[in-house]
Amino acid sequence: MENIFSDRISDVPRSFIREILKVTLDPEIISFAGGLPNRDLFPVEELKNSTIKVYEEAGREVLQYTNSEGFLELRRIIAERYKRKGVEVSEENILITTGSQQGLDVLGKTFLNERDNVIIEEPGYLGAIQAFSVHRANFCPVKLDDEGMKVDELEQQLAANKCKLMYTVPNFQNPTGISYSYERRQSIADLLKDQRLYLIEDDPYGDLRFFGEHQPSFKTIIPERTILLGSFSKTVVPSFRIGWIVATEEILDKLIIAKQASDLHTNYLCQRIIAQYIIDYNFDAHIQLICERYGGQRNAMINAIRKYFPAGVQYTEPEGGMFLWITLPEGISSIQLFEAAIKNKVAFVPGNPFYTYDIKDTNNLRLNFSSVDEKMIETGIQRLAEAINEVLD
Repeated sequence: MENIFSDRISDVPRSFIREILKVTLDPEIISFAGGLPNRDLFPVEELKNSTIKVYEEAGREVLQYTNSEGFLELRRIIAERYKRKGVEVSEENILITTGSQQGLDVLGKTFLNERDNVIIEEPGYLGAIQAFSVHRANFCPVKLDDEGMKVDELEQQLAANKCKLMYTVPNFQNPTGISYSYERRQSIADLLKDQRLYLIEDDPYGDLRFFGEHQPSFKTIIPERTILLGSFSKTVVPSFRIGWIVATEEILDKLIIAKQASDLHTNYLCQRIIAQYIIDYNFDAHIQLICERYGGQRNAMINAIRKYFPAGVQYTEPEGGMFLWITLPEGISSIQLFEAAIKNKVAFVPGNPFYTYDIKDTNNLRLNFSSVDEKMIETGIQRLAEAINEVLD
């Protein structure tokens, strides 16, 4: 049976994080592993009311097939929200997708031939690595520092390789939590302005800023070279799987064909429910509530790290989003630590899957702070600190 499957699917591993989540089904384990929104903040009553209203006003319509581009009113809402941030976008340049993960897939289908070069952050988002690996991309990783991609390394990759795409999460990056500074965005834009490649700006966390200054989208700096990805998974609910792509008309025409080959159109009922929810309720107030809660959880995690972790452990201090990145002392295995941590009833994601090449082990790990309350965060970090000390001894 081994030869019956395609080479492309045989080359792509299972999602490391999804496999870890199986381990965390034990109710005694405090999990910092998943990138899960806080379920306590889901607007259940508001979505229930919006669903009833959609059924009452357009029940038979919303149960029918619809166009591939997506519900026009929802695309108008998205475009208007971009304009409020200074990003000029038309609803005609928006394609609704089944989560931003499908956005990555259709971009891969549209742009990538086997062994085409893709520049990606190191460490980078596992979902993008997995999506582009299906299309057998050749990754050109560029290391991150506290301000974003390192410009000298990016320049080297551009000089050495003919690249089609460059993938970034510039706001509260997954997995590190860092955000690109204004100066770094400008420097990257200067490098790309004469290149024949497209920058994919994936921004699922951009609205989740707790403090600090909003930074401009690459779409405002190099608009002709930027493709935007967005999602309601982190600000409304993830189960609806409503995301979108913003691109030029020329690119969008091709993306629509790629999407039609996958699913014809995204769940129309859920598109209508989210649109109705945003029309009828104060969406910005809901986002502010999320930011206040996550900001407190972020502070609780950093304070606990300072209190319990041994000297020599480094960590990022994100201004928003859902994650922070831990760097252990040199020579300490995050896989070995994971095994010790599970015994201590706490889970995280080791750094390995966030790299695009075969790496047996790293001294890095990702922690999620959004889905665990502040009291549980302190208990979990204390347990993790005990595991670190065990591995260090």
